[in-house]
Amino acid sequence: MDRLPWSRFHLLVVIALGVTWVLDGLEVTIVGALGPRLQDKASLGLTAADIGALASSYLVGAVLGALGFGWLTDRFGRKLIFFTTLGIYVAGVGLSAIAWDFWSMAAFRFLTGVGIGGEYAAVNSAIDELMPARLRGRVALIVNGSFWAGAALGSLASVALLDLSLFAVDVGWRLGFAIGAALGLLILFTRRFMPESPRWLACHDRVPEGEAVMAEIERKVSEETGRDLPPARGELLIHPRKTFGFGLIFSSMLGQYRGRSALVLLLMVAQAFLYNAIFFSYGLILTKFHGVPEAHVGLYLVPFAIGNVIGPIVLGPFFDTVGRRRMIFATYVLSGSLLLATGYLFARGAFGPVGETAAWCVIFFFASAAASAAYLTASEVFPLEVRALAIAAFYAIGTGLGGVVAPYVFGVLIGGGDVWPIFWGYAFAAALMIVAGVAALIWGIDAEGRSLEEIAAPLSQIP
Repeated sequence: MDRLPWSRFHLLVVIALGVTWVLDGLEVTIVGALGPRLQDKASLGLTAADIGALASSYLVGAVLGALGFGWLTDRFGRKLIFFTTLGIYVAGVGLSAIAWDFWSMAAFRFLTGVGIGGEYAAVNSAIDELMPARLRGRVALIVNGSFWAGAALGSLASVALLDLSLFAVDVGWRLGFAIGAALGLLILFTRRFMPESPRWLACHDRVPEGEAVMAEIERKVSEETGRDLPPARGELLIHPRKTFGFGLIFSSMLGQYRGRSALVLLLMVAQAFLYNAIFFSYGLILTKFHGVPEAHVGLYLVPFAIGNVIGPIVLGPFFDTVGRRRMIFATYVLSGSLLLATGYLFARGAFGPVGETAAWCVIFFFASAAASAAYLTASEVFPLEVRALAIAAFYAIGTGLGGVVAPYVFGVLIGGGDVWPIFWGYAFAAALMIVAGVAALIWGIDAEGRSLEEIAAPLSQIP
């Protein structure tokens, strides 16, 4: 896989698997922008704390979905699971359109989270295993950062959905969920063309099938590029197994790779707290402290989202050239330092809505690349047999510690109406990012340009 030139095959993989993040960004942003509308008594009549709790219910579902489907992805393969998880996600989004109160909405948001949590494990592991090593960093960052392309679209869509001249108070937001479900069904169709990971097939005692899949990929790439492929070099002896027990899996993650586990956990917790604290509450900040009309919240989220999209695109190639450790350090520390300064200026009343939005754009230009790099690190520094479970476990723990709590806490802080407690929440998030960046510089892995098997040998490798 690592010797293959970039081709239409690789582009199809990126689109079919990565487009889920676009859809998720679209749908989650609509929820964030519509938060004030959901507080309307003619709609669901929720409180600010309820809005934060909805975000937390979504994230709890994502945590459980990641853990369950992460194990299933390593057990039954990438292809089966990324079909299943997208189906669950579509069901959750569709049901959200018919929610009638807080509890029904919380349940449907939970179901949506279960699907997207499973997607993180299945999709990230599949993309890493199908991409050439020399391009793996930038592709992974761009795919994970594509969430924000959907967020920009969702922000624009929310402006129309909140327009009372177009839709009634209780209709526009429901339509947004329904559209998201319809788009998800289209994505399911594109995934039927995706192959199973040859690496996974080989390690799970399905070597002939893996060789056949690899031969078909090589045929497509050669046909699409119009040139002969370079010969494969090197060999890796493994002892294939149908299953790998939890004892072997966790002894690897907590034994031989415990240092990597601690680093990945810190990276995931820091970025999860930052993102979920800011993103799920920004609509409330705009309406409560800056007097922005509910219908205009989406306009301020568009540039915010664009900054998040551009960051991984511009900075992604440097993760493959300058290197993982240096770039993770730079993006984490810069985003944390800028967040601290922005939070202080917000508390001092130095920002209007436009100025604060501009500041967030700069912060998340770096933070988006940093967050995507956390997922990249989790997916490439552990052996193939535990890759999906590792992604799932650290996503789940990181989101549980940094993400589930943050939206609710910030919802309560914003509801209190005092800016300084909010600043201290920002300061805590900034400190987490800076500490994580320094840790990456000291204990990170130089994974750029190296095969996944070189970074972490398969557990089934024969000495």
